[in-house]
Amino acid sequence: MTSASPVLSARRLEVAYAGNRVLQLDQLDIRAGEIVGVIGANGAGKSTLINALLGWSRGRPAVTGDVTLSGRPVGRLPTHERVRAGLLLVPESRLVFSRMTVEENLTPAVAPVDEPGRRYYRRDDVYELFPRLRERRHHLGGQLSGGERQMLGIGRSLMMGPRALLLDEPSIGLAPMLVTQVLQSLRALASAGLAVLLVEQNVRAALQVVDRLLLLERGRLVLQGPAAEVGVDPRIAQAYLGAHTA
Repeated sequence: MTSASPVLSARRLEVAYAGNRVLQLDQLDIRAGEIVGVIGANGAGKSTLINALLGWSRGRPAVTGDVTLSGRPVGRLPTHERVRAGLLLVPESRLVFSRMTVEENLTPAVAPVDEPGRRYYRRDDVYELFPRLRERRHHLGGQLSGGERQMLGIGRSLMMGPRALLLDEPSIGLAPMLVTQVLQSLRALASAGLAVLLVEQNVRAALQVVDRLLLLERGRLVLQGPAAEVGVDPRIAQAYLGAHTA
């Protein structure tokens, strides 16, 4: 069940490098209990969108527009302040310390703050969500499989009390069974009230869990809507699902 007011919103969001505009998005809203999926070819602007929301980039882009988190403007805040406010990213490289055990990785990074709209997961909550991590709790992060590292990265972010959780290509390098497990865990988190933005290359798997789907092409939003409707659009079926239409 989604709420009426968006948890994460962006308006007139634009990103340019050296004067070349690489992203132009008029509006984005993500509500509590909702998973919004973002798909597109390589270079379409998917990671640029996530980085712009979080205020982080390897380069020095010119970013304009408004970003709000639970009604609070955060577009001018540095990245660490957005994270502190509850905007969390699980990057493609995951969030795992390779020389620390799973249990040490899941040591609370911040003291819980009693704020509406935030839930700070405990280590046992993470183990309940990902039982495999409990089995591997004494293993070093560097000894984990790709799927286990993904689970651990998500678990670490949950312990920081996200209002909105951003994920960049969580299925990369995972076996199909683990892809399903990771994405279904996101569905469970959304059902518990979390707002989730999922950038995903595995469109077929994403369609099983997202509520809405956005298609980016060359930095522009060209298609959006409920997953059940957008998933059968010829542009999605032909380019991303390998389907043929008459």
